Amino acid sequence: MAITVAELVAEPQLGLTLLAGADGADNRITWAHTSDLPRLWEWVTGGELMMTNGLSIPPDAAGQVALAEALVDSGASALAIGEKMHAPPLTDEFLEACNRLPLPLINIPYPLPFIAIARSVAESSLLEESRRLRQTARVYDLLRTAGASEDHWQSLVQRLSTELDAELFVVDRRCLHPWHPDGKVLPGFLADAWAPLSGQVGLAGKNFQWHRIRGRHVLTMDIPTHANALLVVLPNSEPHPDAVVLLHAATVLGLQLSRIVLSLEGRHRLAGEFLMQAMDGRLGVAEMESRLTAFDVPAQGFVLATMSADASGVADDGGGLADVHIELWRHGVASASLKRNNRLHVVVPADVPDDVLVHCGGTDAAIGISAPAAVGAIQRALQESLWALGSARANKLGLARYAEGPSWLGLTGFEEGTALVRRLLGPIFDYEQGQDGDLIVTLRTYLDSQRSWQKTAAALFAHRQTIIYRIRKIGELTGLDMGETSTVAQLWFALQIHEAMQQ
Repeated sequence: MAITVAELVAEPQLGLTLLAGADGADNRITWAHTSDLPRLWEWVTGGELMMTNGLSIPPDAAGQVALAEALVDSGASALAIGEKMHAPPLTDEFLEACNRLPLPLINIPYPLPFIAIARSVAESSLLEESRRLRQTARVYDLLRTAGASEDHWQSLVQRLSTELDAELFVVDRRCLHPWHPDGKVLPGFLADAWAPLSGQVGLAGKNFQWHRIRGRHVLTMDIPTHANALLVVLPNSEPHPDAVVLLHAATVLGLQLSRIVLSLEGRHRLAGEFLMQAMDGRLGVAEMESRLTAFDVPAQGFVLATMSADASGVADDGGGLADVHIELWRHGVASASLKRNNRLHVVVPADVPDDVLVHCGGTDAAIGISAPAAVGAIQRALQESLWALGSARANKLGLARYAEGPSWLGLTGFEEGTALVRRLLGPIFDYEQGQDGDLIVTLRTYLDSQRSWQKTAAALFAHRQTIIYRIRKIGELTGLDMGETSTVAQLWFALQIHEAMQQ
């Protein structure tokens, strides 16, 4: 075992003196570290004897007390100050705080070199190093026997908890929800303490940080392979788990998460292939029912949610939605999803709450949700979700449900919208089937350019007379007067609907 404060002070060749904090004399010292930086506690990983020549000690009583409290909160075992160097007078308040916390306060006699103390701690740690190596080997062996299935996750976490004699929680630092659907929820006192700081756990930006919350030491550390995955360690007893072994444990958990995510990605690809075939009408009802239930989504009573990564309507590549299927899995929601035309189409059970979909989609996403459907009506559900998405974006909503949210462009459903598009733009589509297909693009650019010939020509790298010809051709095909404001309004409405309803 590592040397204790009392054992170190008792070594006669060092001549150390315990000034305060005697109740912490049994604290075990894992390492001795020298620092004279102002925020001494930021260099603590747990169990260290922090040595300073005094430059780190504030001159005032309040600052000294705050230093003692921060060191204890960070997990330091003791503080040692060099005698006859640069330390200001130690205040009575500081000594009382060290006794209260307790934080062992050690006097280093002049001119004893700090390296002599560090050598004593290192020599006493040789046996501890052997124990650490054996424990690290056992930690990695747990990964070997865990298996790749996501079903084995909590078993691995529990076995690591037993090995480290600590409670382990793997959560998302943004929301503090368990990272795995079978993961343990944070204890109430931790969730309450961190709730106002959701998304900011570890305010100093450290990936390994001890906290002291309601009298208990708590460690937060990053899972190295997954962004926002946070390991929370709640030791069951003293001494705390070894910092090096904890880093290896975090690596093991990260590797297991990678194995699980790799398995999920294979399932995600199969789901995308199925949905593409189903939405294109290439599968029969019986086959769709069989394949959808294989993804644990009911063939009767599901909804189709279409998500756009930018609620403002600006075109994007859908990259912000790349991990929605993993987010849904993490929150225990069965799904099948397909990314198409910068949108993500997700089939989920109809009873999934709206707030879960919004949380998994992200704050920047707009979501349109179909009415509950069966597999035989999946193409209609797709049209409904696209219409609801258009309504959500037009009304600046994060989520809209088909036929339940506000109307869109004065229309109540996608059938009316489709009929309007066909009546106004149908002749143009028919004409373009045998032509170059540039009239719709020209019309959209013309309207976006405030009906300016010059701006439209510049945007399309075309001659002004070419743009004039195309707009006149649109008027001939539709039978509308392109100089009338009402005509422009109708065509703009039709274009909005057409673009929103593209799969």
